[in-house]
Amino acid sequence: MPVFDLSVTSLREFNSMLHSLAAGANDTAFEVVNPRGHHAVAVGIDAPVTVDIRGSVGYYCAGMNDGGNVTVHGSAGPGVAENMMSGTVVIEGDASQYAGATGQGGLLVIKGNAASRCGISMKGIDIVVHGNIGHMSAFMGQSGHLVVLGEAGEALGDSLYEAKLFVRGSVKSLGSDCIEKEMRPEHLEKLSELLHRAGVRGVRPEEFKRYGSARQLYNFNIDNADAY
Repeated sequence: MPVFDLSVTSLREFNSMLHSLAAGANDTAFEVVNPRGHHAVAVGIDAPVTVDIRGSVGYYCAGMNDGGNVTVHGSAGPGVAENMMSGTVVIEGDASQYAGATGQGGLLVIKGNAASRCGISMKGIDIVVHGNIGHMSAFMGQSGHLVVLGEAGEALGDSLYEAKLFVRGSVKSLGSDCIEKEMRPEHLEKLSELLHRAGVRGVRPEEFKRYGSARQLYNFNIDNADAY
């Protein structure tokens, strides 16, 4: 496994190497040491490679990931896995603001806590947070799933479209047009699958509540003017 030491190799050189990998390349697994909070580590991956980052990273790690499997053995700054298309990103520690923002596919797993706006404007990504999430998470979430084993902050799911939210702990407050919904068999099945994929064991889907859109803000309605 090739090892890239970011105290010696430039971040631009490392990312350029990932972008230039041809189909059928011999090396498909890479290790990064001494990330030292660098921003934009392993962004723009578009091949089925594995990247293990030994330490914490800054802004936008694994952004625009399309098919890669990235693990951060530490914590991540704002915007981790932003606009991810496919693949898997795992954060062993905590994640800062807007983790998984605008993500269109793939799986983001945060084994610690996530700060505010986790999953903002999510468009198909699946996010599983082992800990708690901050305020305004899943704001304008369009599709995909946000699973939270801990607690959720204020204004969860504000202006939500059709993303599905599952929270095991308490929710401080729900945002505009977000309501608790019935947990039907198909939701339990999907939740069980997501928990398994995220490495969660010993937790039953029945322990969660489901939240979704009341579908009152899709079109302008004068009666709801104060909510816009």
